[in-house]
Amino acid sequence: MKPAKADRKKFDLDLAYGEVREDKIADMLQNKKIEVKSEKDMWQKTGNICIEYQSWGKPSGIEATESDYWFHNLCVGEEEYCTLVFDTTVLRKIIAANKFRSVSGGDNNASRMHLIPLKKLFDMNSIQAFKDLDNEND
Repeated sequence: MKPAKADRKKFDLDLAYGEVREDKIADMLQNKKIEVKSEKDMWQKTGNICIEYQSWGKPSGIEATESDYWFHNLCVGEEEYCTLVFDTTVLRKIIAANKFRSVSGGDNNASRMHLIPLKKLFDMNSIQAFKDLDNEND
């Protein structure tokens, strides 16, 4: 049975939308700077990720990176469970909008990190920060 004309148009629009996203991913991996961080196991117990912003009193991590994109691997043991991918500017905006708790960690507890509940990444404050950023770029 041949799809109705309206169904075909929706398919064509969905296909075009998907192809644009595929091109963005290819560009991200080939032509942009990326920062890759990995967390092993603790995120499962706490529901949080940590994003470093200072080490030994100096900007580091999200505050120092010159990357276009921030890849955050969530690992179970030695295997990647999933990877969160953020435009670095958007991630900075989400952090600023939410004022996440700061914790110490790393070697000699010399690093400061934003403690980010995974569920907060997808709540309305984070989404609004993203929308506000998008409006600033118009």
